[in-house]
Amino acid sequence: METQEKLQEIVRNIEKVMIGKKHIAELSVVSLLAQGHVLLEDVPGVGKTMMVRALAKSVGAQFKRIQFTPDLLPSDVLGVSIYNPKDMEFHFRPGPIMGNIVLADEINRTSPKTQAALLEGMEEAAVTIDGETYSIPKPFFVMATQNPIEYEGTYPLPEAQLDRFLLKMKMGYPSYDDEIEVLRRAEQGKPIDFLSSVITLEELITLQQQVKDVFVDEVVKGYIVDLSRATRENQYVYLGVSPRGSIALMKASQAYALLRGRSFVTPDDVQFLAPFVFSHRIMLRPEARYDGVSPEEIIGRILINTAVPIKRSANQ
Repeated sequence: METQEKLQEIVRNIEKVMIGKKHIAELSVVSLLAQGHVLLEDVPGVGKTMMVRALAKSVGAQFKRIQFTPDLLPSDVLGVSIYNPKDMEFHFRPGPIMGNIVLADEINRTSPKTQAALLEGMEEAAVTIDGETYSIPKPFFVMATQNPIEYEGTYPLPEAQLDRFLLKMKMGYPSYDDEIEVLRRAEQGKPIDFLSSVITLEELITLQQQVKDVFVDEVVKGYIVDLSRATRENQYVYLGVSPRGSIALMKASQAYALLRGRSFVTPDDVQFLAPFVFSHRIMLRPEARYDGVSPEEIIGRILINTAVPIKRSANQ
């Protein structure tokens, strides 16, 4: 119960800044707990940057921001070795990726080479410069954003690199009442300036370790695999969810169960998270676009048509 209260306190703290976005706050905390990364796709001005800053402040983490542009180089992200003539040695100057919570803003506006450098750092939690490997401090969490409506001068992320993100989600516009509340709070200044941390980084690392102890029954693992295999067999899907995607769904489900105060994963956890974990991991055939079918619709149909496991006792 104490663990759940700590996690819910993070969510409530974020809600002081992000009005009406509790589900986004919870999913961000889930990804942070599961030691994954998030791709946030939405139009400008809906609070993507504010979401990441609020999360960083809530856990007392070092926040870094990388504004991606077409001329950004991998060294601008990872860091560079600079020669010091005084001691005649090279010294590593870390890049902005060396933070606890990193905002990779408009990741699709930079070159594939720079994108690959960031995503490699995300996967390995380390960077290699001139043959030397430097570990990124823990905890390490990246929230990348991209604008879905402006495609001129952009470099869409390849499917193999999209697979590096644990979750993909959209914020959407606020409701009428929520937007009124946003205006009220903005009258008094920026709410983010008054936000303080509710847990320490040490406590966060402990919570991340607790995720691994959340029990996943064999039938739930089988359910996850059934969902993954169903994406590979769907008529509209050219490339289905990989085993890495199955692992991602299991880890996210463990983190979500912990957020809900449980020590075990239920099929409901899997069902809720599957669209956020799978939607960016499947590649559609051309006929899907002709028929106006989206990845989310395909996953929704798969969830409806896949039998939900029921745990039976040994004597049944």
